[in-house]
Amino acid sequence: MQSIYELVTLEDQNEHDLEHDLSNKKIFSTPKIYDANGDISKRWYVYFSYLNPETGKLERMKNIYGKTNRYKTKESRYSILSIYKRRLLKLLKDGYNPFVDNTELHKLKANSVVKNKELKNVVEVINKDSNKDSNKDCNNVVATFNNIVVVSLEEAVNRALMLKTNVVGKTTIVDYQSRCNTLIRYLKSNNLVVDNVRDLKKKTIIDFLNAIQIKTSARNRNNYRTCLSSVFQTMEDNELIEKNFIKNINQLKSNPQRNKTYSVKQQEEIFQHLEKEDPILLLYIKFISYNLLRPIEVCRLKIGNIDFESRTLQFQAKNKLLKTKIIPEILFRDIPNLSGKDGESLLFTPDEIGGVWLTELTNRRDYFSKRFKTVVKDHFGLDKNYGLYSFRHTFITKMYRTMVKESSPFAAKSSLMQITGHSTMLALEKYLRDIDAELPEDYSNLLEK
Repeated sequence: MQSIYELVTLEDQNEHDLEHDLSNKKIFSTPKIYDANGDISKRWYVYFSYLNPETGKLERMKNIYGKTNRYKTKESRYSILSIYKRRLLKLLKDGYNPFVDNTELHKLKANSVVKNKELKNVVEVINKDSNKDSNKDCNNVVATFNNIVVVSLEEAVNRALMLKTNVVGKTTIVDYQSRCNTLIRYLKSNNLVVDNVRDLKKKTIIDFLNAIQIKTSARNRNNYRTCLSSVFQTMEDNELIEKNFIKNINQLKSNPQRNKTYSVKQQEEIFQHLEKEDPILLLYIKFISYNLLRPIEVCRLKIGNIDFESRTLQFQAKNKLLKTKIIPEILFRDIPNLSGKDGESLLFTPDEIGGVWLTELTNRRDYFSKRFKTVVKDHFGLDKNYGLYSFRHTFITKMYRTMVKESSPFAAKSSLMQITGHSTMLALEKYLRDIDAELPEDYSNLLEK
């Protein structure tokens, strides 16, 4: 028997849009979170009430705990309970009933997308009563609809993204979802209804990518192509579509853009300005400058990632699970005393070093980018070619040019690789060329001969 409580806490539970109309008759209450007034020594849970078919009254159902109480911070508990709350509300709105066996309804929804009228009939059969005849009726209804069920583009996208969970990072999933949603909106705005994902044509995707290119850039169009191809490949691998034709659509030639490197004077003026105007943003930038982290990697840092005894930090790097770096003295002496603070607290929040910030990773990164624009770029009149990433370029360039004065280029790069974290010499050399870190000595003597 598939209970509603198991479905709420399933780790692969797919979350869709929760905006559905409720029946005029209130058969359940809105799920709520019990947080014991913030006391993590007590059990937290989600609770709700449902209409008892025998009494005709709303009855309090058993609490939903899931894995909530394994977590030892408020932030983590609120996060998991919020997910359970959304899932429960979605299930209740879709017709799941804690008083009956929901197995057949769940199988139907997991394997297909049924038109609203047809799905409503299935739900009515399941919720009609809780006796054995109900299950027989449900099986008959499911069998009746087997020949007319199709998988829409939206459902296929949701399934593919669910299957990518724990395969790619959460930020990547969000990016995939955003770009797929743009495609879906484009189709709707052009009156192209894709009730069956297998009916989607290659020409339609090409037209969409062309529209992206005309509106934005060839580079953005190529990024859309890459993301959509990855999602559609998952659909092909799981037989939702016959073939991923997007991978056969050509990439366009585009001119890559990169942030410019700051001059010594610019960098010093910015640091002096931030010492007075925004010390939190300055320390954020120093982690990029001195530890050579990417902005999003800084946003991931928690207090527990820093080992104050060994002066090292662990962080989630690009395309890697976890990396360890030393914290140079020039940065370590600027980190405030964080003893007594929760190790799960974020290192950087809008108002303090070390605290709780209940928002997504991408929102945190975007926040500091906008803050940098307001406090620094607008003040110094810097254009779009300068950003937070520019500090990483600036200090890698500075270190390389200092190293190469006292050793051969190969020796300098070998030492620099350990600091920057590049996995191969080839990757580091390409990066140094891209940021113009490698410059020849004055060659005037060659011109004079």
